[in-house]
Amino acid sequence: MNIIYIGDIVGRAGRRAVRKLLDEVIRKHNIDFILANGENAAGGFGLTKKTADELYSYGINCMTMGNHTWGNREIYEFIDREDRLIRPLNFNNVVPGRGYNIYKVKEKNIAVINLIGQVFMGNNNSPVEAFDHVYEKIKEKADYIIVDFHGEATGEKKAFAVMYDQKLSLLVGTHTHVQTNDTQILNYGTGYITDLGFSGAVDSVLGMKKDKVIYRLKTKMPKRLEVATGQVQLSGVYVELNNQGNTTSINSFIVKD
Repeated sequence: MNIIYIGDIVGRAGRRAVRKLLDEVIRKHNIDFILANGENAAGGFGLTKKTADELYSYGINCMTMGNHTWGNREIYEFIDREDRLIRPLNFNNVVPGRGYNIYKVKEKNIAVINLIGQVFMGNNNSPVEAFDHVYEKIKEKADYIIVDFHGEATGEKKAFAVMYDQKLSLLVGTHTHVQTNDTQILNYGTGYITDLGFSGAVDSVLGMKKDKVIYRLKTKMPKRLEVATGQVQLSGVYVELNNQGNTTSINSFIVKD
């Protein structure tokens, strides 16, 4: 099983990166399943039905989210009926949407789970307790278990991956928008990267216009951030999974147009 996981798609520039660069990435590999983090896809904060449908039309099979899940209120109108969209599992149980789903790909069941960290990420429920609860439900029917751990702290992501090394096929980190140089296969076969990086405008601060970010940094005054434009990049990982549910190869990529 060959998959691609694309890092945080930031606004229109990020969607353009997917439109222009994803086919090129796919042609180099025999890809079976494409995942992406979409929490910044609409204007840099949140997701709309239109932007979600646009990204699905480019070939993305599943999107995970994060702390900006509710950044655009339109998501309330479609998240419950969109089974290709996964929000953090360890949000409170009363919120709409789903924290995991299972997809049939080439006669295999791929479970995709979205988690959000607790360190510097707000008052979220325990990702450990949330995962343990769901794992008991899916462990007999999932051939592969993939986790997007949306978190600020690198140690929190790595510790979670090591804790569940025998249970996960792949754990990718998202949120910091900076791709880390640490793709690896853990002792029991879990593929891992601390952060996939972002997909969006190259000449930016994490996908946003530099002057807006610098103003906030210098003055400590509020300033609405805007998605940057210009040359774009697509960031993520290629992963090969074997029939035993383990990662056999994981390689990061950043391609630009």
